[in-house]
Amino acid sequence: MKKHVFSGVRPTGRLHLGNYLGAVKNYVALQDEYECVYAVVDLHALTTLEETGKLKDNVCEVLLDLLAAGLDPTRSIIFAQSHVPEVTELFTLLGMVTPLSWLLRVPTFKEKVKMHPHNVNYGLVGYPVLMASDILIYKAEVVPVGEDQLPHLELTREIVRRFNEHFGPTFAEPQAKLTNYPMVVGLDGRDKMSKSLNNHIELAATAEETAKKVMSAVTDPARKLRGDSGHPEVCNVYKLQGHFNNQRSAFIADECREAKIGCVECKRSLAEAINTELAPLRARRTELAAHPENIERILQHGAEQAKIIARSTLTEVKQRMGLV
Repeated sequence: MKKHVFSGVRPTGRLHLGNYLGAVKNYVALQDEYECVYAVVDLHALTTLEETGKLKDNVCEVLLDLLAAGLDPTRSIIFAQSHVPEVTELFTLLGMVTPLSWLLRVPTFKEKVKMHPHNVNYGLVGYPVLMASDILIYKAEVVPVGEDQLPHLELTREIVRRFNEHFGPTFAEPQAKLTNYPMVVGLDGRDKMSKSLNNHIELAATAEETAKKVMSAVTDPARKLRGDSGHPEVCNVYKLQGHFNNQRSAFIADECREAKIGCVECKRSLAEAINTELAPLRARRTELAAHPENIERILQHGAEQAKIIARSTLTEVKQRMGLV
């Protein structure tokens, strides 16, 4: 019997190359080995009170990207988090066994407080409990994460141990499945690729937009002139070449070190490679976007499937806690 996987994507807008390399390609591959449950976690987006008027549209944009990249609603359960309200009930119940001190020590909570000092709300503090509820209500045994998310998953495991200790064996401790692609640095060469920092390339961008973005990317800071020897090991553009132009990446590195190609040529090569790989995805996305009724149907069907699992888990939890 296949193990269950859960992962969630925040609907902050269209997905970008960092999401694609760091998570989405892995999501697609996991469908061959696991029973996968993927949610667009719209409730999580509310913790920082982003513009909610675009939230529904953002859910659809994310779903379009996921489907175009290869997520298959006939092989995976794909839905919007808020469409399965049982998760918020489990969130409340797990909150009763989660010490406040555990939540206040989470590194990302401290970071969010600095970013949103005037909106340190209950939902932000309880964010890891909602994340744990997302995982546990679908009895997920495996969670694909990057190393930066391991503290959150470990907190989920702590909540599982505490719940099981108080109420009996109910949940398995979910295991991390680390993604094999390192953090994708943005076009600025300094920070993680992010929409908020505008250092990203959207999967749905046109070929022209992609090329323009790539040409703006920071490269080897020590290389001032085309005739200077390059240092591809410290160049952000070269790191992306390793994925999108893998068969030529060693040759490109040698040419760079020997100053046989300049940064402009390297960027053009990368832009062409990105556009070549993403062309089928973009074509599928355009086709999917032309039929929004199908997107709604996929979300509805996914929520119905997710509710079957969620209701069963919630009944078991209530029985364990003496509520029914």
